[in-house]
Amino acid sequence: MSLCINPHCPQSDHPGNDGSQFCRSCGSDLLLLGRYRVMRLLSDKSGFGRVYEAFDRSTPKILKILKEHYSHHVKAVELFRQEAIVLGQLPHPGIPAIEPQSYFEFYPKGSSEPLHCIIMEKIEGPNLKEWMQQQGNNPISEKQALNWLKQLAEILHLVHGKNYFHRDIKPENIMLRANGQLVLVDFGAAREMTYTYLAQMGNTGGTRISSAGYTPPEQEKGRAVPQSDFYALGYTLIYLLTGKPPTDPDMYDSLHNELRWHRFAPQVSPALAYVIDRLIAPQASARPQNTEELLQMLARVEKAQSEKKPASPQAVVSTLVQDQARLGSTHLGPVGLRSRRWLWGGALALLLVAGGYTLWQLKPEHFLQATRTEQATMLKTLEGHAGTVRCLTFTPDGQRLITGSNDQTIKVWNVDTGQLLFTLTGHTSAIRSLTVKSDGSTLVSGSDDQTIKLWNLGNGQEIGTLKGHTSYLNAVAISPDGRLLASASADQTMRLWDLSTKQELRLFSGHSSYVNSVVFSPDGKLLASASADRTIKLWAVATGELLRTLEGHSSYVNAIVFTPDGANLITASADQTIRVWNAATGAEERLLKGHISFVEDIAISPDGQYLLSGSADQTLKLWDLRTGNLLRSLTGFNAHIKQFTPSPNWQSVAVAVETTVKIAQLPRRAN
Repeated sequence: MSLCINPHCPQSDHPGNDGSQFCRSCGSDLLLLGRYRVMRLLSDKSGFGRVYEAFDRSTPKILKILKEHYSHHVKAVELFRQEAIVLGQLPHPGIPAIEPQSYFEFYPKGSSEPLHCIIMEKIEGPNLKEWMQQQGNNPISEKQALNWLKQLAEILHLVHGKNYFHRDIKPENIMLRANGQLVLVDFGAAREMTYTYLAQMGNTGGTRISSAGYTPPEQEKGRAVPQSDFYALGYTLIYLLTGKPPTDPDMYDSLHNELRWHRFAPQVSPALAYVIDRLIAPQASARPQNTEELLQMLARVEKAQSEKKPASPQAVVSTLVQDQARLGSTHLGPVGLRSRRWLWGGALALLLVAGGYTLWQLKPEHFLQATRTEQATMLKTLEGHAGTVRCLTFTPDGQRLITGSNDQTIKVWNVDTGQLLFTLTGHTSAIRSLTVKSDGSTLVSGSDDQTIKLWNLGNGQEIGTLKGHTSYLNAVAISPDGRLLASASADQTMRLWDLSTKQELRLFSGHSSYVNSVVFSPDGKLLASASADRTIKLWAVATGELLRTLEGHSSYVNAIVFTPDGANLITASADQTIRVWNAATGAEERLLKGHISFVEDIAISPDGQYLLSGSADQTLKLWDLRTGNLLRSLTGFNAHIKQFTPSPNWQSVAVAVETTVKIAQLPRRAN
């Protein structure tokens, strides 16, 4: 059986689909990314998404698809996409394996809006809730509990070490491989720690993720912290050790809000019970400070078991105190113990904890630089597209703005009046990229229909179609002399074209995932490409030779620009950073931090002094490239900023906001 994932397909399981490339019922592609064939629906009750079984030839995979009605919900899309980003940073047998191009967008036949998809390893085995049901809900032994708790603590040690925390640990999200390895799944709710610190300080709001009986009090209020994972982990262990869910009325006294689980787990030693009670402490500050502390506690219990000596809670705590004193640890917060105070440089420093929550592993970069945040002054809003605006560019004279959309059209607007001048049609799918020749004569567009079109901007007539790519066109760029066109695609390649003859000159291959952005150097001799494989590559235009690969980003590289003098290359990534590279040596010269979500797009001022960046955190930020300082943070767009373009004189900026374009005034003075 071959299943069509088009949510509007009249017969997704059409019998003629087996072995076919296209759905016999609606015409949509059945071979996703040219390799994954969907076989059956596994679940449509998994949070934001539907879960399918797919096959890459004979290898089974899990395909998760964001439910269609969430596709316009910015936060839902961000959380969904983030799962692929988080998993890509966590190579471990306790984490589902994922490939660089695991997140992708799929357009059903005739649709102008994509389905958001993630492909990942299929874990063969039950989740722990299913496993318990198979065992007749009989409680597990202390030895097995300690083994599993240690496995999960080690997985969390890796997750927290990458500055993420899970936020939705429960038996259903823990799977058991045949070799006994536990696997933590469903990272759609995972959050980067910096974002949560800022939320606690009042700079942004939190997203509530809740699972009955496993969600800690602070998370119910939208203020999750890393120690929230410990609370959910503790209640998961209680379920395994008692065979009863946390809300079971035999254990849970709702009148006094107390969980009395000990008598239902007589096999548990006082030492392990103490550890679990620490995990489920109502206040986050009373739980283990971090995964290292938790692993130390478990090592003490495990050692006592191996020596066949009873380990008391006092012994566990005593050893932990000694270890922390030896290691110079600065925090203890067990129930019933007096917390140490923090001593910095011999001086007493008190960290004020609001609402009973501590800040976990604070680092200087977790705080935004002192900068001026201001509401952007909106000059006008352009409306007319029927689908999400995916790309936009000004003409070189700044008098017209050109926009491309999921509605398969390109619109040309008068910037001064906001009047729609004309609409270009001809593409058969979403338009992802636009660029204009420096003389303003020719527009180039790249589409999900795998074609590039050339347009006469004087009369709006199509003057050519370029074919060769086998997937979405993510970026197009014209050389400074106007002779050459470079295109970048989700097919992992770039192509070089002669604009006058419309012939393909060269194919560039070497990336292992989508190529998201491509740009010529100011002298036209170099081509730079940015990819979802987390690398940037520099190529010789004349020969096609790969000159060097730049590495340093820990997630997708979304955008790339050269400084006007060609000395530096600047890149923006889903890892929330912007990096400045020496174009001649490939050395990283500066790291810019300040965004609290994916950095999607960047632009540099004509004089090379300032950089503008747009992010999923709904802000535009203005940077001084001479110092690396963040100068302005512009708010008021109220949407994930994926694409923007400054006017040629840098007095205004056009931002794609769902089906509209907002034109805002840029700060007149940058300092």
